[in-house]
Amino acid sequence: MKKTDVVEAKLKGDFKIFLSAIWHELNLPSPTRAQYCIADYLQNGPKRLQVQAFRGIGKSYVTAAYVLWELYKDPDVKVMCVSASKERADNNSIFIQKLILTVPWLAHMRPKGDEYRWSRINFDIGGTKPTQSPSVKSVGITGNMTGSRSDILLFDDVEVPNNSATDMQREKLIQLISEAEAILMPKPTSRIIFLGTPQTSFTCYQKLAERGYRPYVWPSRYPANVANYEGLLAPELLEDLDNGAEAGAPTDTRFSDKELTEREASMGRSNFALQFQLNTTLSDRDKFPLRFSDMIVTPLGSECAEKYSWSADPRYVLGQLPAVGLPGDRFYAPMFIDEACCDYNETIVALDPSGRGLDETAACVLSQANGYLFLRDMKAYRDGYSDATLIDVLKLAQRYNATTVLLESNFGDGAITELLRKHAVQQGALLNIEEVRATTRKEERIIDTLEPVLNQHRLIVDPKVIEWDYRSNPDEAPDKRLEYMLGYQLSRMCRESGAVRHDDRADVLAMAVRYYTDSLALSAEQAQTDRKQMEFDAMQQMFLDDPQRALDALCLGMGHHELQRGLRGRSRPQSWFQGSAIPETKKKERRG
Repeated sequence: MKKTDVVEAKLKGDFKIFLSAIWHELNLPSPTRAQYCIADYLQNGPKRLQVQAFRGIGKSYVTAAYVLWELYKDPDVKVMCVSASKERADNNSIFIQKLILTVPWLAHMRPKGDEYRWSRINFDIGGTKPTQSPSVKSVGITGNMTGSRSDILLFDDVEVPNNSATDMQREKLIQLISEAEAILMPKPTSRIIFLGTPQTSFTCYQKLAERGYRPYVWPSRYPANVANYEGLLAPELLEDLDNGAEAGAPTDTRFSDKELTEREASMGRSNFALQFQLNTTLSDRDKFPLRFSDMIVTPLGSECAEKYSWSADPRYVLGQLPAVGLPGDRFYAPMFIDEACCDYNETIVALDPSGRGLDETAACVLSQANGYLFLRDMKAYRDGYSDATLIDVLKLAQRYNATTVLLESNFGDGAITELLRKHAVQQGALLNIEEVRATTRKEERIIDTLEPVLNQHRLIVDPKVIEWDYRSNPDEAPDKRLEYMLGYQLSRMCRESGAVRHDDRADVLAMAVRYYTDSLALSAEQAQTDRKQMEFDAMQQMFLDDPQRALDALCLGMGHHELQRGLRGRSRPQSWFQGSAIPETKKKERRG
């Protein structure tokens, strides 16, 4: 046997040898232990598998080399590369194509003749038999996958923040992935491979694992609690831990402890746990007590109903509102709204200032009536406490007839309060400006304030706030946009320090709710009873003082406030019959 035949047999017999040879041709260092382990799982793993590994480990390069290895062994293999975006999918096919063109001992795989397809998005390799499907094709997950057949389906990073932020988006993504099954050729050697890094605590990769796609999980550090991975941790890492590997030590030589620590500090604890430790156990609902489904969502105006009834009946789900919370956590409209209306008892604007930079200066408008709290508007600013921001907050307060501006004094130590008072005088805004100071840990303070209110369904939110929140910061990257959303901050808030990287909007809402703690002791039923009693007493008094006016008010269905004004003589109700509203002296003048 020729030496070249021996080498070729080794290359075809073991993917790890092929991978090492490709890395040598690319002038790369030898594959790391992690890359060799992934290569072994790709070669010997099940028909449907997942490779979940942290960012930067090189899983996409290794898998592209695996696809090339399959084509090297059999030129009639058909491969489809699928990613969240068409551009990302094309990058895989282009990488495979460039390897064929640059590696000398792959020259026989280059097409010879015009009858072969050869473009960046689909191409044939030399020696393949004529078929409708190209040897390699790349498409986006939302692109046209029908019409092609594949022996190997490679899904590389199909879950990204843009398509997995909400529960509805995740369901749609799972549906698109499920439809790809019809493309797979019915052969014993056909395979579906998923490469990915979880983007949310409620990643679609968990659903895939439930459907038989066996994950191979390789985190950046040895985990302290193996149980978090539910038996899916790479067996090589389990063996290392059994042999005394230290929890927290890096699992790959390419990343030092210092490098990982810097990334964790930059990304935040929860994001690092997802994208580098691949720990999705944060989806435990007990850790996230603030739920969208506990809110009541309905449009709010200049007055409110006296009573609202909450229900989690699916008939009241507001499916059109973007919910970036837990799986299945949706917004609900009220089951019942009382027909009687009343004015808000009080309206405040809460302001949580910050400096210029990554944090936001957040403001929210919160009203109170009958024991309910009404979130009517919210704004966020990225220019700190500039004059334009403070003036806009004052205009917001005037627009909603707020009586108080509540300001957290931790930042600036009172200086911002004085600036706001100066602008209030200049704007002619008659507002009470109060300071509050936070002394407890932020995560506990937010949960301890909001959880009781939500559990009792006392918070009523205007849908325009939810829509504004989802559309805010459009220029940020999708994963960064999520971190600034009120819905994201509330749904990911837990008692662990640094639970969310940005919490300005959640914090300002908690500050406003805390202001109304005493008002929450009110009962809507008791407020209705008191209002009816006051109307009855006012009507009795009016019948004694002015029977004609009382009859007019009774026929017109006037409420308590109108009756009180009538008793004070500030207004006179229009009569239900002609001429009765004309004073008696005027009537005599006309008859005269």
